[in-house]
Amino acid sequence: MSARIVAPVLMGLFMLVLWEGLVRAMAIPPYILPGPILVAKTLGSDWGTLWPALVVTLTITLEALLAAVGIGVALALLFSLSRWIELSLFPYAIILQVTPIVAIAPLIIAWVDDVNVSLLICAWLVAFFPILSNTVLGLRSVDRNLLDLFDLYGASRWRTLVELRLPAALPYFLGGLRISGGLALIGAVVAEFVAGSGGRESGLAYRILESGYQLKIPRMFAALVLISAAGIAIYLLLSLVSHLLLRRWHESALAAEG
Repeated sequence: MSARIVAPVLMGLFMLVLWEGLVRAMAIPPYILPGPILVAKTLGSDWGTLWPALVVTLTITLEALLAAVGIGVALALLFSLSRWIELSLFPYAIILQVTPIVAIAPLIIAWVDDVNVSLLICAWLVAFFPILSNTVLGLRSVDRNLLDLFDLYGASRWRTLVELRLPAALPYFLGGLRISGGLALIGAVVAEFVAGSGGRESGLAYRILESGYQLKIPRMFAALVLISAAGIAIYLLLSLVSHLLLRRWHESALAAEG
């Protein structure tokens, strides 16, 4: 565990020192590439501008993730109960997944009057499919012997779903949740770029565009740092939730013996 933490921290520090050294040695102007020290100073001095934008981006991300969880799990349960419904709807879910959000975000923003709702829809479209596909896979990855045992004892379909299929699908759902957390942030940022290019102020992506237009490159890097930090925090939080839910019974979270 210590090596898992220390190794990336040391590598990160080495890369930051190398970055700062190259900027200073080559006398690169800050409007082309600022050093990490200048980025950190800008992050502190422009915090009053960047913090509200971060709140907007995180709000859209979390709302999209919650919507993806709710709708994805509901559809997965529906698919598990009816093969015909799955065959009818699942191909359209795949179409939504493979369609680039950059291509349809301008249409959504143009069709929906409320900017926040349009950003939410864009982020949801990106985060939705991993929840759906992983949960459907988990609901079907039940031990056939256990299914036969439930049938032998006359368990109802509902009881089999609640007591057997849902626990079996939980690790798959949590895996999809970790993926969707990062994708929701990506979808929110991409949608904000599209909305910001149209002159509508939103979150951190708008601040990046604004900084680029004004050649405030240190602020642009500071906004990028916040986006990366938000993505890391979301992943670590969802990984912690997954560990807490699985640590006592599932092989993927059990401590190694010996």
